[in-house]
Amino acid sequence: MATTPDKLPSQEKLLVDYITRLEKHKDGRGLVHVHLSQLRPFNRREQHIRVASGHFEGMVSDMTGQLFTLKNADLFFVYKDEVKHQVETTLQKVRFLFSDDPLVDEEGVDGREFATWYDASEQYEDIVQIVQGMADAEEKRQTEVRNRMDARQRLKEKQKMGEPLTPAVLAKVEDALSRADLSNLVRRQFICEVDGKMVPELLFSELFISIQDLRETILPGVNLVANRWLFQHLTETLDRRVLSMLMKTDAVSISGDISFNVNVKTLLSNQFQVFDDNLSAARRGAIVIELQKEDIFSDLASFLFAREFVQAKGYRLCIDGLTMETLSVIDRDRLGTDMAKIVWHPNLVDSGDEVQRMIRQFVERDGADKWILCRCDNREAIDFGRSVGINRFQGRFIESLIADDNRRRDLMKLKRRIERSSEPAFEDE
Repeated sequence: MATTPDKLPSQEKLLVDYITRLEKHKDGRGLVHVHLSQLRPFNRREQHIRVASGHFEGMVSDMTGQLFTLKNADLFFVYKDEVKHQVETTLQKVRFLFSDDPLVDEEGVDGREFATWYDASEQYEDIVQIVQGMADAEEKRQTEVRNRMDARQRLKEKQKMGEPLTPAVLAKVEDALSRADLSNLVRRQFICEVDGKMVPELLFSELFISIQDLRETILPGVNLVANRWLFQHLTETLDRRVLSMLMKTDAVSISGDISFNVNVKTLLSNQFQVFDDNLSAARRGAIVIELQKEDIFSDLASFLFAREFVQAKGYRLCIDGLTMETLSVIDRDRLGTDMAKIVWHPNLVDSGDEVQRMIRQFVERDGADKWILCRCDNREAIDFGRSVGINRFQGRFIESLIADDNRRRDLMKLKRRIERSSEPAFEDE
């Protein structure tokens, strides 16, 4: 058998090596290939595969079988014939875990099987061919992933050195934006309250267009943020597209409370009036409009007019992008917004007691529901926020907490399903 390259994932390598050595010991051995890769995506998450694999651990510990969990989620279990009955019982339990998946109902249709059994002594060459084929497929997939990553990195480097945004280039970008489908560039990030056990409670989500992805999609050779004032004009065009998409619920889901970032000029435009006309009063109360501090102070009179207009309609306003340097000169309460976001940075901790005392006083004066700590990328940000009275957070670390919480919930569901499947149905096997 061909040697597997080192760049293959370890489980594929181990399986190929194991099957190679099995040739001299194939008598009295069997193999079952469990096709979990054919399950629906929501049934083959990491926690589901981990629970399914756990059913085989007893035989692995007894050294009567060896399990391999491949990158595509398939399981290969090589066992001694003397425990085949135990393997069959275990497989029934695994099958029950996924009883709501079409694969179980459609087994045998168009060659779809939940599991395939092999006798190593009689079908060894077939096993070799299947295992090597899967190893080669995974090697090819890994190569393609690396090539895409390399291409993406080269594109990022090109963009950093790309041509600056000029009025002529801006005209081309805006023309492309008018025709492009931007729904796949819309990203969502949640704002959550976090308790002492690091369990997040979803409050609302911010919708935004990824500028980095926009650059790669529209004009990859252009540095869109090189010219601040032309970029500001570009964001006004993006505002109009976002408002247009939010009116089309089939393009972007706006379920639940949401926020989005717009310019003051956009709030006073006809496009926002059309957007507002298409919303119910109740829906307006579920929307938070975020404004950048630079935009507010570039035309304070327009901001004050826009603030009165949108708050009278029922929207909530949030100042975005406050930093340690601007906290002392920008007063959320005097500007009359409903909330404010502080950008997390380690210098908030390093700055000493004075800055922390100032933030704590703001939070105590206004209430914890008025302040959000954003761009939280680690546990330190949460600990700092809680130390000054903030309990609303946003950022990558929060997204990881949400993912962990969802995994815990899924595991609890699986655990209850396993408990229901562990008794009478298999006691007579």
